[in-house]
Amino acid sequence: MEIILLERIEKLGTIGDVVNVKDGYARNYLLPNKKALRANESNRKVFEANRAKIEAENANRRTDAQGHASNVEGKTVALIRAASNSGQLYGSVSVRDIVDALNADGANLSKAMIVLERPIKTIGMFDVRVALHPEVSVQVKVNVARSPDEAEQQAAGVDVLAAMFEQDATGFTEAYDPNAEPGEIPADLIEAAAEGSDEA
Repeated sequence: MEIILLERIEKLGTIGDVVNVKDGYARNYLLPNKKALRANESNRKVFEANRAKIEAENANRRTDAQGHASNVEGKTVALIRAASNSGQLYGSVSVRDIVDALNADGANLSKAMIVLERPIKTIGMFDVRVALHPEVSVQVKVNVARSPDEAEQQAAGVDVLAAMFEQDATGFTEAYDPNAEPGEIPADLIEAAAEGSDEA
């Protein structure tokens, strides 16, 4: 379907562009949300007559979004979630979770503004894009951790999972005698055991 864009849409075009999109995308998203008009003669005339007004409204919304960006840009929110020892979350962090956390911090956002490239399913620090306007987007950090202490460590730049695995690896080392036969108990352990039983 051919449509006329009423605002800039990523990967499609800017205001006034006539583009071809799939019928479902136009009917279910672009047209009902007033982001586009069907590209027929009457709509082209209406658009051209109102072009200056549409562009002025867009410029106003863009200016408001740029002002709002200073409140949101660079914010970090910590989300405490249950996770396995390998760092996999039981579930995932949703757009609603991120919006609720940012709004609690005074960001004043809607779910449609959060652009989540892929679901967040592990603990760690994640950059999330917030599109305040089709031409204004900012980055926020989402710190997903199992406890507030872990969130503080991650915020300080510590890779919690790597640190945890290092700790596990250094927890136990076995004495190794290269000359011992398989299954043989090292002599010093036998002596230590004998001394322990004599003292008893």
